[in-house]
Amino acid sequence: MQDVITADQNQLLLIDDDPNLILLVKDYLELRGYEVTTAKNGREALRVLEKSIPNLIICDVMMPEMDGYAFVKRVRDNPQTSYLPVLFLSAKGQIQDRVTGLNTGADVYMIKPFEPDELVAQIEASLKQASRMMQKQANSLEGELSVQVPFDVDLTPTETKVIQLVAKGMSNREIADDLSVSQRTVESHVSNMLGKTGLNNRTELARWAIEQRMV
Repeated sequence: MQDVITADQNQLLLIDDDPNLILLVKDYLELRGYEVTTAKNGREALRVLEKSIPNLIICDVMMPEMDGYAFVKRVRDNPQTSYLPVLFLSAKGQIQDRVTGLNTGADVYMIKPFEPDELVAQIEASLKQASRMMQKQANSLEGELSVQVPFDVDLTPTETKVIQLVAKGMSNREIADDLSVSQRTVESHVSNMLGKTGLNNRTELARWAIEQRMV
């Protein structure tokens, strides 16, 4: 039985300088229930990531302006995107090419031409693996040392809702969609809560929310 694609796990970013491949792959993936944003090279894709974070990236290797290797390095170096599954598509099929792609930071290396069904299978497997890792990380928070937060922290109702969703492992983009607000608004709420609590990052916010039994 085919797995059902959930609404919070169907955002893909497709990057390739071949407009025909973009058109064909985008249409096929959308028929399978995915929402696909496209870019023609790594530099354009970085601008896309500044506005929204997908659940998975599909990226060509050889592209003008910024190739796949340089792009994935930027993705891995950015804490906001370092966890994203990346699937390389390339016409370069030698063993060394695959090794280089995987060592660069890709999770999957597929050779062109490829079967669309295999692409979908790789996407679904990568999303499931990412989901399991996020769940494991969320579960591990409960066993870590308590964080120190002022006892008189007063969160607004909206901030409380946001931190509950952060603790569930949702990204700012997913929280924005869930609350029907902009991603910038969510980022502002997260920043305000970091200031109120004296915590350093979203992970500590999530841990604190779990300890305070907000979720």
